[in-house]
Amino acid sequence: MALRIRKGTTADQVPMTPMIDVVFNLLIFFLVASKFAEVERDLRLRTPEASAAKPATSQVAPLEVSIDAQGRYYAKGAFRTLSQLELLLRQEYANNPGRAKVRIRADEQCRWQAVVAVINKCLECNIRDYVAGVGGEETPR
Repeated sequence: MALRIRKGTTADQVPMTPMIDVVFNLLIFFLVASKFAEVERDLRLRTPEASAAKPATSQVAPLEVSIDAQGRYYAKGAFRTLSQLELLLRQEYANNPGRAKVRIRADEQCRWQAVVAVINKCLECNIRDYVAGVGGEETPR
């Protein structure tokens, strides 16, 4: 069925007034909401003390393990063999059980097997929180 348009008639226009009203209402809402957030942030409170609450645990700094292009391991500023690195990882886990973290940084030319060896040592030492860093500036060991 074809739509017939008579000559001399114009197509219906979209009413803009309600749309402008909505935009102004949104603008006013966000202006008022931002003022409330500002007032709430500046509000000075004296919070009650809780005798049974545990203090917030401090973040554990990750042990940084670097691997150079030849596959040599460095941790805490010194060269480490894989067995020395394992001892260091076990010590890290003993100091922070369940919270120990390791950050692995490897040269782009090193073999992937060197990185996998560190990951395996982390898993053997029950350290599950490890990351392999990529990109960024070159930093000293």
